[in-house]
Amino acid sequence: MEKQLLIQSALASMLAFGALSASQAGPVAPDPGKDKCYGIAKAGQNDCASASGSHSCAGTATKDKDPGDWKYVEKGTCDKMGGMMMPPKK
Repeated sequence: MEKQLLIQSALASMLAFGALSASQAGPVAPDPGKDKCYGIAKAGQNDCASASGSHSCAGTATKDKDPGDWKYVEKGTCDKMGGMMMPPKK
């Protein structure tokens, strides 16, 4: 019984430490040489949450060129790709 309790405690500690480490990592700052470009991402290739609120994760866009979905692109290339630098109005 005591051995099982020790194993369970050790496992719980490892899980808690892993969750704490992940929460402190925070979001990765974007490359200063990149811009957010709305309306160019292909389905499943967006970089983060939709501006329209239809989803909250990268890689979950459901259609190509949705104006609410965005990708990071090299600075100065968004307009050339047919995208927009600002999210669509809600």
